[in-house]
This record gives sequence, C-alpha cells and structure tokens, in this order.
Amino acid sequence: MAPGPEMVEVGFVAPRHLADGGDPAWITVPLHHACGWSYGQDPLLPRVVLTSPDQKAHLRLDPDPDGQWWTLHHAPAPGRPAWYASFGARTPVDVIGAFLDALTDPNAATAVEADPYEPLRQAGWVPASTQTRLVSPDATTHVQCHGPFFATTVLNSGSQPVWQARFGEHTPAHLLAAFTTSLADPSPVARALDTQRLPTLNPRLVTRVRREVTAEQAAFALEERVRALGARRPALPSPPGIQPRPPGTGRTR
Repeated sequence: MAPGPEMVEVGFVAPRHLADGGDPAWITVPLHHACGWSYGQDPLLPRVVLTSPDQKAHLRLDPDPDGQWWTLHHAPAPGRPAWYASFGARTPVDVIGAFLDALTDPNAATAVEADPYEPLRQAGWVPASTQTRLVSPDATTHVQCHGPFFATTVLNSGSQPVWQARFGEHTPAHLLAAFTTSLADPSPVARALDTQRLPTLNPRLVTRVRREVTAEQAAFALEERVRALGARRPALPSPPGIQPRPPGTGRTR
C-alpha cells in the first residue's frame, strides 16, 4: 500500500478579530504577483510601498509602533473624492486581504450600494449602549455606525486598542462590506503555533485548535491564494528581468 500524504499540524484561532495580525505576505505577495502592483524598496528602511497599475492607489506597510502599520491612499475618481483606509499592526491580514481583494477585483459590482453593517447584524452583532455602534457578540470589537467608519478591538474597558481600522468618508461601500463580511466570518484563521503572538489567551474569548493538514496544503496556501486571485483577470505581461518578491515578516500561514 502506498504511503499517505505527509501531514503537519497547523494552528487555527477564532474569532479572527483576536487572532493577531498574521503574515503580511498574505497581502503583499498577491498584490504584486496576481494584481500587478509594483513596489519600491529601500533596503535601509523596514517598509513596503505598493502601487496599483493605474497609479491611483498606494499601499504603505510601515512598522510604526505609535501608529497604523497599513495605510492605503486612493486618488479621486469620477464622482468620488480621494479616500483612505488604515489598519493597525494586529489587524488580521484576513480582513485586510478581503478589503483589498474587493478593491482589485475587476468584476466587482461597484455600482451596487452595499450595506456594510448587514454582515455584522447577520452574525449577531448588536447595537451598543450609545446606539451609534455595533458590538461583537464577545463585546471586544465595535464598529462605528454613524460618521467616520472605523472598527476597534479592545480587550478591557479603558485599555489600549488591540487594533483599529479607519476608513475615509468616501471609501466605497462595497469595500467596507467586504471588510465587515470577513470580520464577521466565524471561520477560524490559520496562525503560527506560537501563542505568544496572540493578544489574549483567555479561553472565554478565543478558541485555539491544532489540526492536521497535508504538508502540501500548508506549504502552498499562499501560492493557491495568488493563483485564485490571478485567475480573475487575463494574465499580465511579464516584466523584463527577474522581479524580487515583496518582503514580508516571518511566515505564519
């Protein structure tokens, strides 16, 4: 009998808003390889700047201990002023990725006015006491319902936020809906087995499990993501020369 596939252990964490940031390569590599975003690299600075093919969007990953690590600026478009989005270091790459996947989707129905709050209501998020926010079932994360759109995760009342995502007032609604849909998704997300990276180990707030998956699944998860996103559009022409891969921190997926 032929031996079965090699199996490895992978950690999974739920809810995802308490799963830590994850691997930045989950965002930077698909933007470059699947969506054609170019990047500039200064070897003396620990940052990444990616630019969309039409030069209208710029994503900056800058490890700033006092600010948002991810910042996206988008130029004005017909009928829409310029807008921005920013995400703290521990914002899960899964929800940032969902936001950017919607931005780069050539088939997105941008004309449809999506309701960013409906995915949260469907997942059991309820109005907070102020009635201007929706709060997660575990009461750790809230989303602003009126005025500036932002999401904040805080473990204890009055403590510093674990992470915060902020969006300019002209951010397209379908992108916000992609963000909230991923944020409300109850599916656990893959993370490194090193639990010291998690913002909390409180078993009443987070569920950590270890599952065996094939070594191939674990090793090629990012490559499969790149392939799936690249399949949304015709293949981009290969630029001359060898293109280096955008840098990311240590792999956790």
